[in-house]
Amino acid sequence: MNQPDVSVIIINYNQFNLLENCIKSLVEKTSGIEYEIIVVDNGSTEGNVEEITSKFASVRLIKNTDNIGFSAANNQGAEVAEGNYLLILNNDTEFIENSIKIVYDFATSQSKEIVVGIKLLNEDGSMQESVYDYTTVWNSFTENFFLYKLFPRSKLFNKYYQNYHNYSDAVEAGVVKGAFLFISKKSFEKLNGFDERFFFFGEELDLCCRFNKEIGKVFYYPLTSIIHIGGAATEKNLWFKYRNQTIAKIQFYQKHFSGISFALGIFFHFTGLTMRTVFYILGGIFTLNKNLLQKSYYFLKQIFVYPKNEFK
Repeated sequence: MNQPDVSVIIINYNQFNLLENCIKSLVEKTSGIEYEIIVVDNGSTEGNVEEITSKFASVRLIKNTDNIGFSAANNQGAEVAEGNYLLILNNDTEFIENSIKIVYDFATSQSKEIVVGIKLLNEDGSMQESVYDYTTVWNSFTENFFLYKLFPRSKLFNKYYQNYHNYSDAVEAGVVKGAFLFISKKSFEKLNGFDERFFFFGEELDLCCRFNKEIGKVFYYPLTSIIHIGGAATEKNLWFKYRNQTIAKIQFYQKHFSGISFALGIFFHFTGLTMRTVFYILGGIFTLNKNLLQKSYYFLKQIFVYPKNEFK
């Protein structure tokens, strides 16, 4: 095989059916470009990942004995990648068109370094949140006090506002979802990859913020799309999901905020958790809905989660 234009890095933990479907759709839909696929299995405890990867000649496999986290595993894949560009891709995605070639052509047509994310679709074809603004004190306020839900199409109150515009071309963005994140290997290395202090969640937010500050621009490219199931890796352990989400948010504040901004960010975060605890308890009681009561329990537990500051 010639030197690949793109190295596709897929982190996997157990979800072998999703992984196989992801790779199969990628191989079937991708043409006109040289690529390699690097699967980093993060200590899966079920089945044998080699039974999947051996079906595809373009796949290179790295097997970890433990789950070292999403950031560290992607960095591990990037270290051995031979492509000029990297595509960070979730294993719960499915290609419906030649998205890699489309994005590669767009990225290489630019005069400056860029990060590219694309439109993510739910399984029914509806639009999924694919792009959002930076995490700021204002955005933390609007999110934690439900203003983004009350005013979903408001640029002022909804940090996911770009998702609600019918863009006909690429636009500059704050952050694109890590389910499909396209970046040159040169830029990735200049940033020292993902910050491995973010174990699960928050890593693409931090990377995009650093890229915008230090290298170039982040773009949302809505002219191509993939299906993203979402939550597949955490549906069996919701507390793992909620706990790591709250850790990642606090860690982002610890790394990027200071002074009054940090204090307000933390205050809004824990106020939002408290409000959600109360709302879900009341909703669960009045509707006799066990799922709402379970959510209230998880939000209550998050109030007592505060990670050690590793960013001093």
